Amino acid sequence: MRKTMAIATLLGASALLAGCGSSGGLLGRARPDEFAVQRQAPLVVPPDFALTPPQPGAPRPNDTSAQQQTLDALFGGPAPRSEVEQATIGQAGAAAPGIRSAVGDPQTHTVAKGALTRDIVAAPQGDGREAQAVIPG
Repeated sequence: MRKTMAIATLLGASALLAGCGSSGGLLGRARPDEFAVQRQAPLVVPPDFALTPPQPGAPRPNDTSAQQQTLDALFGGPAPRSEVEQATIGQAGAAAPGIRSAVGDPQTHTVAKGALTRDIVAAPQGDGREAQAVIPG
């Protein structure tokens, strides 16, 4: 009788303890990420009721993303340039519109940097095990 009571108590305690796990049931369900939610801009009545309605699926014109709002709060808008900076940029002149695509062009003229730079540029690719450096002099 005592063995039966001890075994029944042990089984009941293990069943109660197994219920504390989070492997299933209501507590084990997938929940949405509460930090991924962003606020929507409040609804505003436009002052002019003759406005055209927005196109379906088009982004809202006054709604900015949470990332942009964070950047604006941290760094503010673009800072105005000082007179010295504007004068320097004015003297330097504007870059050609396609300058980035013309840099790798073979017809682009560059300043000769000497034999050492030419040797470095013409060196074979590798992990450096076979690389050798000879310093003339």
